[in-house]
Amino acid sequence: MDLNDPVLVHWIDWDLLTRLGVAAILGLVLGLDREVRGHAAGLRTHGLICFSAAAMTVSIIALYNQLGGVRMDPLRVFEATGAFIGIIGAGLIVFSKGQVKNLTTAAHLWLVAVVGIACGAGQWPLVAVGIGVSLILLTVLWFVEKRYFPDTETEGES
Repeated sequence: MDLNDPVLVHWIDWDLLTRLGVAAILGLVLGLDREVRGHAAGLRTHGLICFSAAAMTVSIIALYNQLGGVRMDPLRVFEATGAFIGIIGAGLIVFSKGQVKNLTTAAHLWLVAVVGIACGAGQWPLVAVGIGVSLILLTVLWFVEKRYFPDTETEGES
């Protein structure tokens, strides 16, 4: 069997540490909202998913470059991530007493995975926009819902 050359530890550089570190930190930041509100997937889940997606993306880009693009499709990383997050999300979503719960958390995990992929690929403008939109949707709109739609039952409350 012909394997690609291993990447040695001394080849760890600031670019790699930045991509993975930023993904882990942003995953934790995005999970903070879910943790504070007591939802099923919080800090650790969001941090792990974002870091894992970034690590997977860095790995597939490096492997693609090492092999010279021969007979491989690096876009399968998106397929694998989508399938995994679909399974996690399906496990989170609960229908109880006529209400759907954890739908926002499941959707947020998908966003965290995409942010992780963008961090792994070094697509910093996409990361910034993803984080900004996520924080607006989760935090600012939560206050708007509480103020202007107080009778609407929000996710996780009974």
